Amino acid sequence: MSSYESNLSRRAFGGAVGVTAATAAVGLGAAPAAAAAQDADPREQEFRAARGRQSRRPNILFILGDDLGWADLSSYGSPHIKTPNLDRLARQGVRFTDAYSGSATCSPTRFSLYTGRYPGRAKGGLAEPIADKSVGLEPTHPTLASLLKESGYATALIGKWHAGYLPDYSPTKSGWDEFFGNFGGALEYYSKLGLGGEYDLYEGDAEYKDLRYYTRIITERASEYVSRDHGGKPWLLNLNFTTPHWPWIADGDTEQSAEIVRRIKAGDGRALWHQDGGSVEKYKEMVEDLDRSIGEVLRALDRSGQARDTIVVFSSDNGGERFSYNWPLSGNKASLQEGGIRVPNIVRWPARLDGGQVSHVPVFSPDWTATLLELAGTRPNRAYPLDGVSLAGYLLRGEKVAERNLFWRVRGERALRRGDWKYYRGKSGRDQLFNLAGDVREQADKAAVEPARLAELKAAWEKTDAGLLPYPS
Repeated sequence: MSSYESNLSRRAFGGAVGVTAATAAVGLGAAPAAAAAQDADPREQEFRAARGRQSRRPNILFILGDDLGWADLSSYGSPHIKTPNLDRLARQGVRFTDAYSGSATCSPTRFSLYTGRYPGRAKGGLAEPIADKSVGLEPTHPTLASLLKESGYATALIGKWHAGYLPDYSPTKSGWDEFFGNFGGALEYYSKLGLGGEYDLYEGDAEYKDLRYYTRIITERASEYVSRDHGGKPWLLNLNFTTPHWPWIADGDTEQSAEIVRRIKAGDGRALWHQDGGSVEKYKEMVEDLDRSIGEVLRALDRSGQARDTIVVFSSDNGGERFSYNWPLSGNKASLQEGGIRVPNIVRWPARLDGGQVSHVPVFSPDWTATLLELAGTRPNRAYPLDGVSLAGYLLRGEKVAERNLFWRVRGERALRRGDWKYYRGKSGRDQLFNLAGDVREQADKAAVEPARLAELKAAWEKTDAGLLPYPS
């Protein structure tokens, strides 16, 4: 047990392990304060800031899962997936129940996290997701990494970048000192072949040959990075796993890997989608492997003696996909229903935050960019104003987070959340209104009985949309 965990060992943590779907539905529909903790140990505390503590400039470890659904962790209600390491992370920090990704697919959310802005403010953010070399994150655009680097941080990105391809776009062109990982949206876990059959494992801008299971490789790299002496500099590590994104290949599935590689080389452009493969059990195996891998990195961090002064944030790039456990949410990845954008989100900073806490404040990806910049004592670039709101005052001083609009836009769908109310228009083209406090499943449309509220939220969505780039026709 680490030194900072020992004083938490008697505090309970609210994993909803074994909760049934019916119980989850009742608990989440009953009250917003019970969201995602419906079967939790009652000793998990409502968040309260630990005021007055001091610390040095923190290291930052931001861990991103890929297509991991909101309820895929045992601490968020999964009845069959066991995630002890992420549950422990939450026990040592703060678990957010109403956290969202910046968009409903990979690339746009990464744009929102890297820049702290709506994806639609950049041409590359309009691709949902990026699939070719025509667009990417422009190297001239400030990023979390470039701003921290300018203020004295060492920076690295390990894992999935998915914000543009070489030769024009790369993490090392956008503020990260080091990059080790893949450029594209998906790769076969052993061969490292991407969607177009290209080899996609790089160190910097050069191919790096390693045909072991991908999750093992980046876990090793991340463990080495957090253990390293950075010459007295604080550091930022974006650790972007591809797990549990398709193809549905777990560590050891070499025969399945070989079959997918054969199909890729035979010209099957959809082989990586693996639509004829996978299962709930295989997905469980992949998520539990992700949890073990994160545990390995966190143990390396603890051994380095830096854990107390390191902010660890865990989240997902969007909601779950085919085999994800999203109950009671509706929708999946690519949808702006709750199941497509609500994600697990945990933050730990032993020097400044007490553990065993839960927060029901709505937050989304760009908020973390703004928050981490402030916690690191770094200012955003005035020419590129952030759309996220810093949570530093809430986390450190107990300040109330003002009610504001959380905005999303994807092709064919729109959504905006204000307080408990959500405005949503799906591909049917019908404007809908839901009160998430009592209807997190988005089944009771209040549009007809709350027309003024609907009009107000719709107008707010359209005002924000008017300031964004239009989708190309």
